[in-house]
Amino acid sequence: MEIRIYLAQFVNIFGDILIFAIFIRVILSWIRPMGSKGAFQNFLFEVTEPILSIFRRIIPRIGMIDISPIAAFLVIEILRGIIINLLI
Repeated sequence: MEIRIYLAQFVNIFGDILIFAIFIRVILSWIRPMGSKGAFQNFLFEVTEPILSIFRRIIPRIGMIDISPIAAFLVIEILRGIIINLLI
């Protein structure tokens, strides 16, 4: 029974980390264009791009606005809630 609690905590923390990484990437894209990436921005790109690219294929840009991070936030939250409810 305890393993389920640890798994639920892991899923919760992992979801938080993903959302935080995507959020930081969005903020950095406003401050510093992707053409001038540093090591930290490269790391964030490598971690978040596989997730965001899925949503970019489904959701087109609205002019210059990319709403794929918003969709990613919603799906991560929904999946996290479902998985945690199944584990607990």
